[in-house]
Amino acid sequence: MTFETDGIVDMHVHVVGNGSSGSGCWLNVTGFHRPLASLMLRHIGLPASALSGDLDQLYLARLLETVRASSIKRAIILAQDMVHDDSGRVRPDLGSFYVPNSYVLELASKHSEFLPAVSIHPARADAMEELDRCISAGAVMMKCLPNCQNIDCSNPNYTRFWKRMAEAGIPLLAHTGGEHTVPVVRADYADPRRLVLPLECGVTVIAAHSGTKSGLFDPDYFGTFVEMTGKYQNFYGDISAFSIPIRGRRIRECLKDPLVSRLVHGSDFPVPVYGHWLWLRRLVGWSTFRTWQKSWNVMERDYQLKRAMGFPEEVFTRVSGLLPRHNRAVTV
Repeated sequence: MTFETDGIVDMHVHVVGNGSSGSGCWLNVTGFHRPLASLMLRHIGLPASALSGDLDQLYLARLLETVRASSIKRAIILAQDMVHDDSGRVRPDLGSFYVPNSYVLELASKHSEFLPAVSIHPARADAMEELDRCISAGAVMMKCLPNCQNIDCSNPNYTRFWKRMAEAGIPLLAHTGGEHTVPVVRADYADPRRLVLPLECGVTVIAAHSGTKSGLFDPDYFGTFVEMTGKYQNFYGDISAFSIPIRGRRIRECLKDPLVSRLVHGSDFPVPVYGHWLWLRRLVGWSTFRTWQKSWNVMERDYQLKRAMGFPEEVFTRVSGLLPRHNRAVTV
């Protein structure tokens, strides 16, 4: 099987599971996160009962159906490492879900629609060994939520890890800005300035959500993100979850040069995609809103609404040029 990255790529697609198929995934959502998880499942066409059912297979089948029925040629699927403390000790009590690297690597080997993004906490005792293993297995990206996984990307102890990523050409997709779908451990780690060390080590860094705020009272790092794109040529942002009203208030600024040339497309699937506020703000027309809001395919809805807003085609294909050269066509 050959993975090719020509065409439209959604580089921010979550995989979730509860281990029902032996995937090794686990899910532990409590409090207000549980109804939120149920909402996201219903939004993509799965029953809320899937949380305690065969979530692994139900979610995988729906994700494949969604990608295959969309304009997206490849989806970069994201692993999720467990929370670790600064000494590298696992803290499962602080995390809400886990998706092993082996699982996304396996899915990508079986399904040509997928490209694998692994997740490794750099404080792990085996971080370097796991990084090398994942590189050899065809990983095209590394994903982390610094504020939720307790990863201080500016920690000098991680320099060797970042340099190995740079050497292999593996980009880093790092969450920036507020977060409300999973528990936050260190809110200050969502500041894009924490990403300076990997940038200076030569890593291509993609700031998930481009530093925008999610909740009303979150810090807004968008200005910091924009400033950093002017300083670091290897710094990009994604436009995932821009259908959320608070994040999306920066859309008009993102459509302008030179910033638009530093953006890549991601949906943040299965995060809900609603076009109502886009129409209310006159970012899309009524006909476009009605057409795509009625579509069952939320990944296609997200793509089509962003096209209608004026994001150029390069935004939807740009990430292919940021992936490691030897993995742009990997035979498995």
